[in-house]
Amino acid sequence: MTDATSPNNSKNLSAQAQTATSNIASSANDGTNKNTEIVSQMRTLIESIKQHNYAYYVLDNPILEDSEYDQLRRSLLEIEEEYPDLVQPDSPINQVGDMPLSAFTQVTHDIPMLSLGNVFEYDDLRDFMRRVNDRLSDSQQNPEYEMELKLDGLAVSLKYEHGKFVQAVTRGDGQTGEDITQNAKTIRNLPLWIADAADIELLEVRGEVLMPKAGFERLNRLSEASEGKTFANPRNAAAGSLRQLDPAIAASRPLAFYGYSVNQGLPESIETQSGALAWLTELGFTVSAVEVVANPRAAQTYYESVIEGRADLPFEIDGIVIKVNSLALQQQLGFLSREPRWATAYKFPAETVMTRLNDIEWQVGRTGQITPVGKLEPVKVGGVTVSNVTLHNFGEIQRLDVRAGDMVSVHRAGDVIPKVTRVWADQRPADSEPVTLPSTCPVCRSPVILPEGEALARCTGGLYCPAQQQEALIHFVSRRAMDIDGLGASWLISFFEHGLVKTVADIYDLHNHTDELITFEKLGEKSVNNILAAIEASKHTTLARFIYALGIRGVGESTAQNLAQQFGDLDALMTADIETLIKTPDVGEITAELTYKFFRAPHNIEVITALREAGVHWDKVEQVASEGLPLDGQTWVITGALDSMARDEAKAKLQALGAKVSGSISAKTTALLAGEKAGSKLTKAEKLGVKIVGEDEFLAMVGL
Repeated sequence: MTDATSPNNSKNLSAQAQTATSNIASSANDGTNKNTEIVSQMRTLIESIKQHNYAYYVLDNPILEDSEYDQLRRSLLEIEEEYPDLVQPDSPINQVGDMPLSAFTQVTHDIPMLSLGNVFEYDDLRDFMRRVNDRLSDSQQNPEYEMELKLDGLAVSLKYEHGKFVQAVTRGDGQTGEDITQNAKTIRNLPLWIADAADIELLEVRGEVLMPKAGFERLNRLSEASEGKTFANPRNAAAGSLRQLDPAIAASRPLAFYGYSVNQGLPESIETQSGALAWLTELGFTVSAVEVVANPRAAQTYYESVIEGRADLPFEIDGIVIKVNSLALQQQLGFLSREPRWATAYKFPAETVMTRLNDIEWQVGRTGQITPVGKLEPVKVGGVTVSNVTLHNFGEIQRLDVRAGDMVSVHRAGDVIPKVTRVWADQRPADSEPVTLPSTCPVCRSPVILPEGEALARCTGGLYCPAQQQEALIHFVSRRAMDIDGLGASWLISFFEHGLVKTVADIYDLHNHTDELITFEKLGEKSVNNILAAIEASKHTTLARFIYALGIRGVGESTAQNLAQQFGDLDALMTADIETLIKTPDVGEITAELTYKFFRAPHNIEVITALREAGVHWDKVEQVASEGLPLDGQTWVITGALDSMARDEAKAKLQALGAKVSGSISAKTTALLAGEKAGSKLTKAEKLGVKIVGEDEFLAMVGL
């Protein structure tokens, strides 16, 4: 259940549900056991879950992330377990989905399409397998388990009569679904005729209809270009496509069917779930990856390997499905009211959860940017406990209208920095006040400015500001700058606080303070010698690295390389005027002006002079004369991951052919070299009509 634009009442019902969740915790803490209060809490959760089920299963317009929905269900389940005598007769804990749309013919399933229970941690997985063992005899203990990818699509049931496809029905409420036969016929990998099943009177195959990532991205790009509707995620796109009344629209969508079970018509000779899926493959169906394991540890190992490779899959998944492999044991184990006892879904760590934003603090970066940081009630997101979240800038705070004390949804996927995706305004404390931008720097008390029309506020203290001084030091020694290994941020800050370094030039004077350095806690003679050796080694660098290390605002790694190539030596760059600087690829008027002013600030000149006198040097830059070269006059941009070489190497090869390589797409861009996982630059290039060059074409062009 993934997020999309919600109905008008969605925020209210979700906020009410959050109120009930909070009340459950508070009532438990207060020891309150009044039946009327407990029933009231149950009713709030039940109504919220019901409305969400309708939005998700029927309208394909979810109002909550998976993890938020699971959180509400768990809250209701916990209170029902604590007060079983008060369980409401219409509790959605024992219900799947909701009533189907009347726009399609309603069909009753021969066998109910039940949902799955969930486990979220290794201990939960072991508990599930223990419960299975508890229902088996001694000779049946520790059965094999079959594991499949939990595809994030729309569950459907397909029927074949004597090999001919005759019907497709959605899950619906588990008992009754919608007849989507005409639309299902348009799914290109769905067999319409199975010769090997011609002697089977009725074959029922269940599975998932989904939209692969690439097709989803392509569909949204085309829709956006024609100013049509775009979809929030592949699951919504697949569901929306199957519910088109015009099959021609469904036929134009890149849908795929993946089978996961045979519910009628399976040959008696097949005795396992893995065997059933292998048989489906023989019949021409697509199935997901299958793994058979013998114990919880093997299951956990497979689960972790899938998480590691999840981003490379062609489709979205949200967990692993674990089933007892023996079909006979499945039948013996049976079902609960809502789910099978022999299967469960091992969900991935929640990527979106709700928590409290306790406070907002302001941090100062090396260029003076004032960044708000949210201090959260610690919560586990994506398998990691998160207590801080960036709010990016004051403009983002205004856009979200986020305030201290708010309940917020926090999202984290993979290694992405956590971010606030939603503010539950209805849960806002009565004394809440809008966030105001600080008028002075929280570190040096210099005035803070926010230029008109911009979202980024800045401290005006410059290098007078200790925070900017520290961040400049940290940037200077970083791997892509001067690459001083072992001299990390914590040591630099300690040295700064003890007065040993103030500017980056002071780093090269640390060898005169060896005795003092050794006295620092956890920094012995050996560590000091290693740091000093790394500092000495860093003196021989490249002009591009040195320019980048200076931390000129607007000059990133790519721009620094372009400046080095354009001017050849530092003195030429330092004396260049704005008009000359603008001639550099990827340097616009703003960056040119910032660079010009940087090299005219007396304190910057002093630091650069001190660095050169300390022995920092670089080899002469071999400038490439582009005249007469094949790509002379062309501007290229590189995006995505290349298989054959690093992007820096690709850039060098383009420059050797006379091209200028920029870091951003514009109407002046000649071509985009697009590797794997090309993102927003590819989208922008397509909008502007910029030529897209794949890696194979590029390799042929450079003679590889």
